Amino acid sequence: MDPARAVVTGVLLVLAVGAYLVAVRTYYRLRSARPELEWVQTPDGTLLAVHRRRPEVRRFLEPVLLCHGLAANHVNFDFDPPHSLAHVFAAAGFEVFSVDWRGAGASRARRPWQRFLFDADDLIAEDGPAFLAHVLERTGARRAFWVGHSLGALVGYGVLGGPHGGRIQGICALGAPVFFRYTGWVVRLSRLALGLAWPLALRQRWLSIALAPFLGRVPLPLTEVLINPQAIAPRVLRKMYCNLVSSMGYRLLRQLDDWSSNDAFRSRDGRVDYRERLRRVTTPALVMGGSQDALATPQAVLGQAQLLASDDKTVMLFGRENGDTLEYGHGDLLFGENAPLEVYPRILRWVSDRASPMPSADSGHRPG
Repeated sequence: MDPARAVVTGVLLVLAVGAYLVAVRTYYRLRSARPELEWVQTPDGTLLAVHRRRPEVRRFLEPVLLCHGLAANHVNFDFDPPHSLAHVFAAAGFEVFSVDWRGAGASRARRPWQRFLFDADDLIAEDGPAFLAHVLERTGARRAFWVGHSLGALVGYGVLGGPHGGRIQGICALGAPVFFRYTGWVVRLSRLALGLAWPLALRQRWLSIALAPFLGRVPLPLTEVLINPQAIAPRVLRKMYCNLVSSMGYRLLRQLDDWSSNDAFRSRDGRVDYRERLRRVTTPALVMGGSQDALATPQAVLGQAQLLASDDKTVMLFGRENGDTLEYGHGDLLFGENAPLEVYPRILRWVSDRASPMPSADSGHRPG
């Protein structure tokens, strides 16, 4: 093939791939009305995106902060109903804020090349406190509820054990490891992700979109590490892969590799033991896990609950042994076919029982 024809062929191939990705994204786009976009600036200059969903009538004083996990974004919690905790909390009368951690979603670094130059310490020291300050200022509340999935819950634990912990009214930790006693494919998958991310990031977002139409038809290897394929409807799985996947930075993955290799939950320099600080946390806590979760195993869920010093702590494990319809994996707590019926109501009830009613709720106050 002559050079000119090779160039034309390459351009046409790129255009075809681009058109395919746009078509997939369009077909599997979210159909529900999107929340309001607000911006939060951290002390180091990172511009964070937070997505606010207002209730028709505000019934509770404390807002709810929804914090996604690794390789995700705010859509983790603000999906199309019925798989949307953001919609559930807003319908119940809560001000709801779903975050995009730095490096995820719409959030922006000071300079483009800095987008992935962060780790979990930055999320705990910078992003978590900044989000808390923002939602409290916007709602006039003194404290907020923190609902986190996986890494989002671990960041919440890190914030709870630090100087800003008093701003959290209660924490709901869904699928949070805290203990990292991994073997087999979980370890191999972690190392593979770290290697593919070197030296900056693993940019798997477009690959996820490209594969989305085939999910539920063709089984993908190692899927069971993240979800129970039998628990999530194929149509939901395809829309998930198109909308909530974010790239993973190498520095963050390197710190997570340290945690999983050494069964440690600690700062990058090893000076702060986030797990040990949980022994001083007296904040109300709801700790939830799935019976088939390979990342936050039932043993890890029970272990973290024992660490917490709170007198008000509740543990819930979801699976057939506890009367649920299916065994739950890591992502199934949010996207399992029956999660809106089996998981969501228990989270909402736990938070509502510990929330402060708005003094003007009876008069039909609408938030500003």
